[in-house]
Amino acid sequence: MLKVVVIGSGNVAQHLISVFENSTKTDLVQAYARNASNISHLLPMDKITDSVNNLEVADVYIIAVSDDAIAEMVAELPFTNRLVAHTSGSVALEKPDSKNRRGVFYPLQTFSKNKSVDFSAIPLCLESEFESDYQLLEELANNISNSVYRIDSLQRRALHVSAVFVSNFTNHLYAIGNDICTAHEIPFEILKPLIEETADKIKSLPPAQAQTGPAIRNDRSTIESHLTMLPDENQKEIYTLLTRSIQANGKKL
Repeated sequence: MLKVVVIGSGNVAQHLISVFENSTKTDLVQAYARNASNISHLLPMDKITDSVNNLEVADVYIIAVSDDAIAEMVAELPFTNRLVAHTSGSVALEKPDSKNRRGVFYPLQTFSKNKSVDFSAIPLCLESEFESDYQLLEELANNISNSVYRIDSLQRRALHVSAVFVSNFTNHLYAIGNDICTAHEIPFEILKPLIEETADKIKSLPPAQAQTGPAIRNDRSTIESHLTMLPDENQKEIYTLLTRSIQANGKKL
């Protein structure tokens, strides 16, 4: 059984701690957090440390901290020649300190601390310096997910950008839609079946073919009407930019 240490206490770290702790195929020997109380609800205190000097021996150390903190965190590790894998979508394999064997264990999903996820359906994107380490990461990934991919650093950066568009930007558009509904005393719940159908549609259609709405139809009167009723200049700018992008993409089809 693979022994794992998770380093971090944010959204990704907490989900990884939970899935490894509850796995019958993986031994989560320890978790590290600068503030141990941040993860004390997930593990007994004897499995938590707030000192890198007290880290247990493990087969894999998963660094689940913010992108800007990865290099510093890896440099603080008091050991050498162990497998250390970060969870970032944008940090290159080669960026952290090379005193340990470097790897990537990137879960492609949006994580919130208070929202549970089914890890078995989450794609895990793996990369390593050495093939033997890749096999180790792959075994670990297969213990918790049914969707495992070998993805290099350039592909991972492209995937991360794509994920920002389809998840983070899309969620921001939900927020704008919610603001408009609130301003006109309309319950946002009315839009949820539309959101679900739009997401479900791309399971059977390429996104470009699934596109509907006034932009792809070039319905100018509707577009102008929408712009007129938007009081927020930022909303108007986003609406206009996305309309132009949809129309430009439509011309390529």
